[in-house]
Amino acid sequence: MFTATLSSLFLASNGIGLGLAIGLIIACAVVALGIGTFVGIILNKKLTEKRLGKVQIREQKIIEDAKNECKALKKEAILEAKEQELQLRNEFEKESKEKKLELQKQEQRLLQKEDSLDKKEDALTKKNEALEQQKKELSNKEQEVKKTQEKINHQHELMIKEIEKVAQLTKEEAKQLLSNEILEETRHDVALQVRNIEQTAKDEANQEAKKIISLAIQRCAADHASEITVSVVQLPSDDMKARLIGREGRNIRAIENATGIELIIDDTPEVVILSGFDPVRREVARLSLEKLISDGRIHPARIEETVEKVRKEMDTEIKAAGESAMFEVGIFGLHPEIIKLLGRLKYRTSYGQNVYKHSIEVAQLAGLMASELGLDVTLAKRAGLLHDIGKAVDHEQEGTHIQLGADLAKKYREGAKVINAIAAHHGDCEPTTIEAVLVAAADAISGARPGARRETGTNYVKRLEKLEQLAGSFRGVDKCYAIQAGREVRVIVKPEQIDDAQTMFLAKDIAKKIEKELEYPGQIKVNVIREFRASEFAK
Repeated sequence: MFTATLSSLFLASNGIGLGLAIGLIIACAVVALGIGTFVGIILNKKLTEKRLGKVQIREQKIIEDAKNECKALKKEAILEAKEQELQLRNEFEKESKEKKLELQKQEQRLLQKEDSLDKKEDALTKKNEALEQQKKELSNKEQEVKKTQEKINHQHELMIKEIEKVAQLTKEEAKQLLSNEILEETRHDVALQVRNIEQTAKDEANQEAKKIISLAIQRCAADHASEITVSVVQLPSDDMKARLIGREGRNIRAIENATGIELIIDDTPEVVILSGFDPVRREVARLSLEKLISDGRIHPARIEETVEKVRKEMDTEIKAAGESAMFEVGIFGLHPEIIKLLGRLKYRTSYGQNVYKHSIEVAQLAGLMASELGLDVTLAKRAGLLHDIGKAVDHEQEGTHIQLGADLAKKYREGAKVINAIAAHHGDCEPTTIEAVLVAAADAISGARPGARRETGTNYVKRLEKLEQLAGSFRGVDKCYAIQAGREVRVIVKPEQIDDAQTMFLAKDIAKKIEKELEYPGQIKVNVIREFRASEFAK
């Protein structure tokens, strides 16, 4: 259309003129431009309206989705709240039921106690009534006895008066006359005889006692082991010291924690020193260290495995030592647990004297003296061998070794004479047999040998044992070891009962209790160790 217009205008320009043609062309161009602009505005408006419609639709969809999501979240929140409410309600009901059951049990116990008390009260009432009845009967009998006695006294007085008339002497004068004559005749002879008998008895008794004791001592010779607190382990080379220490000291810590013995690794060539007051622990540590060195595999897991294995071997050796002591003395028929306790005495010292050797020596001395006196040799040896059996458990249980020994003898059904000899060998109770007296004398002889005992070592050991007992009395403590000659106590706690924060408070509480109840020189370091391990097996 526009082309036709231009063509017509061009033809017109040929007829009308060039100027008029140009004007028409410009006019047509302006009209065409206006028409294009108008069409563009209309099209743009339609596109804009179409886009706005899509945006509104999308906006409505987003709003609807948000509303649906809010409703879902609201429902979930309501459901969770209901579930929590149900859970709390169930827990409350469960606790209420448990408390009700506990209260019912307590009520039943109280009712049972009331019933038993009522029964006891009835029994006591009956007993009181019976006693009252017996009192009445006794009072009646006493009155009858008084009347009879009065009659007898009256008749006796009449008889005395008749005798006084016949003899022409009063009762007192006759007594005095007879007593004076008898005393004068016998006083001198009796005094001489008594003096001679007493002197002869004393001389013979002293000579016989000295003879019996000297013969027993001559026929019994026992070794005496002095108490030590260190053991030395030889190393194949100084390179082994680094392996024993381990990376960041983990191996030496594992050894000390497993055995409770301190390892001293210094500049001494090819030597490691084990320090500790408990000889059983020290022997376990020594044997474990020797096995680890010969094996070559030294790491915490291997260390714990080796220590446990050595402990089992030590139990076997302890039993063998108890049987050896029994065979050496010649006593049979002891309870198996008594034999084990007797073997433990091999690693127990008292005042520096080995209790195992001391018990064997006391048994032999008591048996020899009983043989010389013609008494029961087997009883004397048995009582002498078991007289200090309480020292095998006195560091684990409360009480003196005498009381513990007597209790153990009763528990394993030893005879009453053996129990009395154990209880009386330090004079805590009266001996009921001569064999018990011989056991006490043999114990004194064995302990009085020159160099047999030393006071300071035992006091030192008792102080360390007391230190371990104080530290082990707290809740959650698994093991306690006194090391560095009592200057440090190492406490290993149970990780499931004590957390990291509680270990600090535990260390402070232990230190306060040590300060309050124990006397010690210098200061004591309390080292609390908590270690948690998780292990699983791949199958």
